[in-house]
Amino acid sequence: MTKYVIKRLVIAIFTILIIASLTFLLMNAVPGSPFLTEHGVSDDTMLALEAKYGMDKPLPIQLKNYLVSFVQGDMGVSIKMQKNRPVSEIILEKFPVSVKVGIWALIWSVTVGIVLGCLAAHYRGKVLDSILRVVSTVGIAIPGFVVASLLLIVFGVKLRLLPTSGLDSWQGYLMPAFALGFYPMCYIARLTRSSMLDVIHQDYIRTAKAKGLGNRTIVFKHALRNSLIPVVTYLGPLIAYLITGGFVVETVFAIPGLGKYFVQSIMCRDYPIIMGTTILLAVLLVIMMVVVDIVYKLVDPRIQLGKGGE
Repeated sequence: MTKYVIKRLVIAIFTILIIASLTFLLMNAVPGSPFLTEHGVSDDTMLALEAKYGMDKPLPIQLKNYLVSFVQGDMGVSIKMQKNRPVSEIILEKFPVSVKVGIWALIWSVTVGIVLGCLAAHYRGKVLDSILRVVSTVGIAIPGFVVASLLLIVFGVKLRLLPTSGLDSWQGYLMPAFALGFYPMCYIARLTRSSMLDVIHQDYIRTAKAKGLGNRTIVFKHALRNSLIPVVTYLGPLIAYLITGGFVVETVFAIPGLGKYFVQSIMCRDYPIIMGTTILLAVLLVIMMVVVDIVYKLVDPRIQLGKGGE
C-alpha cells in the first residue's frame, strides 16, 4: 500500500506539472495582451508592463520561470483584477467560500442519490422506479444554469422565500447547494441503481434470499456496499469540482467564491490567477483520484492495489 501511494504521488506531481505547462502555453497562444484596454496603450507603456511581469522574455523562458517559482510556492501576483496582490492570498480568501457551498452540495447529493438509487433498485419495474428514472434523466439533461435560474426566479423573486444573492445566512446556502448538487444527485442515483441491479444477481445475494432475508435487508445491507464502487469512482472528480465552486452557480447567485472569480479572471485575462486556479483544480483532482483508489480497498478488500491493470 505504501509503495503504491508513493508511486501515485510521484505520478501526480508530473501530471500537475504537465497540466500547468499546457495551460500556460494555451493561455499565451490566444492573440492579444492582458494590458490592452479600450482606450489603447502606448508601445512604451506596453513594453514596461511586460517587463515588470516578466512577459517580455521568450515563452519557454517564461514557462520555466513560472514553474520554478511555483515549485517554490510562489504563484505570482494578479496583474489586473487585484493588481500586485499575491495569487495565493486571493485563492486563500475565495476558496473557503466555495468549499462551504460545495460541502453542502456534496453531502445532500451523495446521500439522496444513493438512497434514491437503492429505492429504484428495490422497486425495480414498479411505479416508483419509473418516476425516479424520469427525474434522474431530466436532472442529468438539464444544464446547471437552468436549474439555478429556475430556483432564483421561483424561490427568490416570485415567492421571496430565500435570498437571491450572497451567503449572509444559512438560507443563502440552500439554493446554490441544491443547484450545484442536483446533477450529481441524479447521476449518482442512476449509477447506484444500475450497479445495484448487477450486484443483486450475484451468488451471495441468492444465498441471502435462500436464508429468508427480506428484500429491504438484502438491498440496503448486503448489496449496497459492493454496489458503491462506481459511485466511489465518480466521487473523485466530483468532490474536486464541487469544492472549487460551480462557475455558473456562483455567478448566478453572486457568490464571492473561487468559481466566479475564475470566470472573471478569464474575461480579464489575468494570467496568474487563471494559472493558480487551474493548478488548484488539477491538484485536487489528482489527490482525489489517489484517495479513491485507497477507498476501493476499504470498500472491497478483494481489490489488490498496484497489481496488474492499474
